[in-house]
Amino acid sequence: MSQRTKILTQIVGFRGWIVVEHRWEGRGGARIEPVEGYDVPADARLVLVLSRRFTPRCAKCLAIGGTCHERQRPRRWADLPCSGHQVVIEYAPWRLSCHRCGARAVELLAWAEPYQRQSRRLQQHLALDAFSMPLVHVSTKWGLSWHTVRRAELDAIQRWDRNEPAPPLRQVGVDEKWLGRRHKRKEKFVTVVSNLETGVPVWIGYGRGSETLKSWLDALSFEQKAEIRLFACDMHEPFKKAIRDDSALAHAAIVHDPFHVIKRAGEAITELRRSIFFRAGPELREVGRGARWLVLRSWNHSSDEQRARLRLLFRLNGKLARAYQLVEELRAVLRAPDRKTLYDGIWRILRRTERRDNVPMRKLHESLKAHLDEIVALGEYHPPTGRIEALNNNWETLVRRGRGYRNHAYLLAKLRFITANPVRNSAGIKRFLALGLPTPLARAA
Repeated sequence: MSQRTKILTQIVGFRGWIVVEHRWEGRGGARIEPVEGYDVPADARLVLVLSRRFTPRCAKCLAIGGTCHERQRPRRWADLPCSGHQVVIEYAPWRLSCHRCGARAVELLAWAEPYQRQSRRLQQHLALDAFSMPLVHVSTKWGLSWHTVRRAELDAIQRWDRNEPAPPLRQVGVDEKWLGRRHKRKEKFVTVVSNLETGVPVWIGYGRGSETLKSWLDALSFEQKAEIRLFACDMHEPFKKAIRDDSALAHAAIVHDPFHVIKRAGEAITELRRSIFFRAGPELREVGRGARWLVLRSWNHSSDEQRARLRLLFRLNGKLARAYQLVEELRAVLRAPDRKTLYDGIWRILRRTERRDNVPMRKLHESLKAHLDEIVALGEYHPPTGRIEALNNNWETLVRRGRGYRNHAYLLAKLRFITANPVRNSAGIKRFLALGLPTPLARAA
């Protein structure tokens, strides 16, 4: 082995294989002979021909050895570019007849998965780029078709998913997601099921009715259902019906997340504000114009200027002031440390919203009373329901970066990865960039 091939073997870095030949090829595949004093064309690619040094491994059972069943023709794999030139790996693999498992499969390769034509490290870079830009931009950057980029990215994510241990499913989050007005499917919503302990989505189904969630529940085994302690969802009745109709989930509690409870209260106060301003005088209209989001804002999150404006608005209308006070009290009650405190706090609010002449607050009264058990369960279980809304934010981020998705199984795979690998600190950055690549074998050959 010459000094040049030894250096190239070290650069390639696949233990058990050596570079036996290297050559330059043009765009059409014609061989290019470098001439001293002239640069290699910019579109030339470097072809590295590899040869195995040691005994091959079976790709099925990883056993060392086996007899050669067939010597296949040379194949090529795209690798990471070097110094502005594309790099291609060329190797003629063996089809082994394994003595241990009896399979006749192509030998294990250190640089690529079976049936792939890109190296693992190239697929890793394609996947990382695809998380932050549309596929068309990634394909333009790397000089590949967008079909190739998407397939390589999905293979990289699935490789991470195979190596990721499956956590137990004890706390389940259920939420619906609107697909958007431009979607051509008959169903305009999807139901997203997630593991609340990790925040990672586990299933997506079209529709938001009880049948949609029931189809996922039916796919669970009896042992899996026995492990589930609670379901956290919004105040959508079909979700509750699907869970309660399953006798194997009779032990599981249903908890409504505080976000949707406060959202329901916000809808009531918005309706009340509109009805008040419909008959308001010029002074109240002047102060309350453009105050919709200000009235929905928490008092603790308001600035001094906003608080001054709210005081002026509430001084002009006592009914709106009392409604705002009730919503603020509801925010505090939902953070109660135990079930009894939460129960007593909700009933104090119910007694103050039962007047029938205040229609919007009476609607809130009926809604809170109908879902009292599920709301009070918050004080007993305290599930991390914020991860449900964080999942929605990750969904919107992916759709905005990718400019829309038609394949929602592909979107689910990307959503699972970015949720399980948040970039918040140095450890998260390393885990994200590693993309879950398994530790390589000491020798693949």
